[in-house]
Amino acid sequence: MPAYVIVQVKVNEPIEYEVYKSLTPASIHAYGGRFIVRGAAVETLEGSWAPGRLVVLEFPDKATAQAWWDSEEYATAKAIRQRTAETEMILVEGFVPV
Repeated sequence: MPAYVIVQVKVNEPIEYEVYKSLTPASIHAYGGRFIVRGAAVETLEGSWAPGRLVVLEFPDKATAQAWWDSEEYATAKAIRQRTAETEMILVEGFVPV
């Protein structure tokens, strides 16, 4: 079952954050992941949620997404993101219709 990493980001250091953005794709692809949403404009349809930057990643399954998160391939990029931005990040399994 596919799994999704959903990320809300408030970038505090835009120049350094660009380094993060350049490093991340290779680590995601190494774990069979792909970007579904990557920083496109957000329109609030209901409620008060208005993230400045939203990213959605898709992985083959939850275990693979967790392995990416914990990986050496992502470690350097993760440290840069954690230093340069405020992040809310969740991992959720997708829905497979029966």
